[in-house]
Amino acid sequence: MEAIPARARVYVAVVALGGLLCLLSLPTVRTPWWAVALLALLYAGGELIARRRPAGTCYPVLLAGAFLLPPPAAALVAVPGALLSSVEQRPAGLRRIWRAGQLVLAVWAAARAHWALGGRHAVVAPDFPYALLPAGAAVLVFCLVLTALDGGILVLAERVPVRRAWRGLFPRSLAAVAAHGLAGLMMAVLWRSPYGPVAALLVLLPMWVSWWVFAQYHRERAAHRATIRALVQAVDIKDGYTRGHSERVGQASMMIARELGMDDERVETLRFAGILHDVGKLGVPTRLLRKDGPLTPEERRVIELHPEYGHEMVRGIAFLGEARAAVLHHHERLDGSGYPYGLMGSQIPESARVVAVADAFDAMTSTRAYRRARPVPVALGELERCAGAQFDPRMVGALARVVRRWGWSPAVTADEAPPPQGDPTGADRPAGAARSGP
Repeated sequence: MEAIPARARVYVAVVALGGLLCLLSLPTVRTPWWAVALLALLYAGGELIARRRPAGTCYPVLLAGAFLLPPPAAALVAVPGALLSSVEQRPAGLRRIWRAGQLVLAVWAAARAHWALGGRHAVVAPDFPYALLPAGAAVLVFCLVLTALDGGILVLAERVPVRRAWRGLFPRSLAAVAAHGLAGLMMAVLWRSPYGPVAALLVLLPMWVSWWVFAQYHRERAAHRATIRALVQAVDIKDGYTRGHSERVGQASMMIARELGMDDERVETLRFAGILHDVGKLGVPTRLLRKDGPLTPEERRVIELHPEYGHEMVRGIAFLGEARAAVLHHHERLDGSGYPYGLMGSQIPESARVVAVADAFDAMTSTRAYRRARPVPVALGELERCAGAQFDPRMVGALARVVRRWGWSPAVTADEAPPPQGDPTGADRPAGAARSGP
């Protein structure tokens, strides 16, 4: 079971309790319960299909419920589907409860806004274009509640900085929710028309087409992640000393990128860059990677080719974008004494400067076969000492802030053993620790 911070569990419990409070008045609500059951069945069926084929969420059904039903009844429509929804990460039960509470609150608030503006009568009439006003308000409220709650869980569970958690979340969600809201309004109008609920269901057909296209996009992203996992596993098998190092460098790179206020797409790219930064070790002889004792100058020059090997391996993978530059340049230094090309200052791509700091930090805070881990404060102090000469001060400062705020959990990446005479590679250590390291 994946660890979820206690504060995030409390947050989920509060949201779930709020959802229950929204449903308390159900026994006193006068509503056609067959309509509630049919809409709930449609939404749950959509979620069950999504478990087998990730096609998206049936928000039009939820919003149609908000346009047709009293707020508590509309909120109830979301519960069965949310509890049956697909969950990729554990604990699945807690995540489903979170999803149910979030949707109940959002649908209830949307229905309240719609009814407060007279939307129920506008749908029954139908009164166009006035019907668009309460429907638009309901969509805005629905999206606001979802994004407000999502931002909170990002802060408490994912440790995203508060000033970053909600940035751009609402605008990115609004376009998709607005399209779903229009489809939901069409469903509601047809539902109330002489054609009845059967005609309303036809609105879902074009939505299913768009969900299918969206599913293809997610399958492509899953294939990208599988490609990256395969490359990283190959490196871990070849270089057992640094097993798990790539994933942690990816995590640290992502933390730096978020702290610097980069958009989500760049954050993901920087994570890929950190994960793949050492993929070029696949081209280095295993005997050199595992050598006990100091390297000869010739052996060191061979190991120093690994950034170029890595770049050659990934340059044809288009989705990596600027991550490819990070693979090539993550051992460059601001003072120009790095490799492979001796770039200086701003000549070094920003992605490479991020990965260089993340790489050195994880190397210092992880136990290797040739030396024990350094405490996190000591490692941060070493990075700060080398900032300006070896590392970009902005990247060092961002990592220091986020680690001091949220902490860091270094991991053992190799079996503990008596340190040999000399560092076999020194590959990931900053200047103050091993000035001649690759």
